[in-house]
Amino acid sequence: MISKYEVKLEDIKAKIGALLHDIIKAHNLSYQAFEDGDNAKYMQAVDTINNLSTKGSIIDNEIVKTFALFGPEANELRALVAFLKMTNEIVRIGEGVSKYARRMKEHLASECNIEPLRKTIAKLHKSSVDALEKIQECFENMKECEAEEYFRRVMVEESISDDLFSILEKEIMNHIMDERELSIEYVKVLGTLRKLERVCDRSVNIASLLVYAKNGGDMNNHL
Repeated sequence: MISKYEVKLEDIKAKIGALLHDIIKAHNLSYQAFEDGDNAKYMQAVDTINNLSTKGSIIDNEIVKTFALFGPEANELRALVAFLKMTNEIVRIGEGVSKYARRMKEHLASECNIEPLRKTIAKLHKSSVDALEKIQECFENMKECEAEEYFRRVMVEESISDDLFSILEKEIMNHIMDERELSIEYVKVLGTLRKLERVCDRSVNIASLLVYAKNGGDMNNHL
């Protein structure tokens, strides 16, 4: 028979999984908006992850209550600590995706020439979505998931996103040199694209926490 603690843990996992699902949906909507030039999809992306901080706080409160009510054993405590830290990373990813969608809509309406950057931006988008989807796949199947293998896969996406962002930095710097009057706008574009690059960075942190939740080890290696 499933214990009350296990029921509560599954409820927490479901709530975290729902956050991940909404963020991936928002990310895909913003990608479709970029590909199709459909500004309405940018706003759909923002609406998909409304009240993200509130939802994250609700999950954190549920985790804290579970600590207090059940006095979990060491391995159970490890999972709860990992979930608490994961929630923070997931919320920050969602906030970044929301800011990206809002700002990209503005950039595309500005005088900045985004067209030469389009293919690289699309690849950066894909890499960040792929990293999130790998996280979701492992998280939803934690008992059977080989967390270390998924960690390595997410690290690959993080390396790809770093390379793509470096390319974008160089291309945007060339635009700044050629169009000095728009230099501030291009710097803003770069800052917006950094939001995409940071998705993979935070996905690595979450993948690391999944390894900790399953296998333990030194917590300092998963911060």
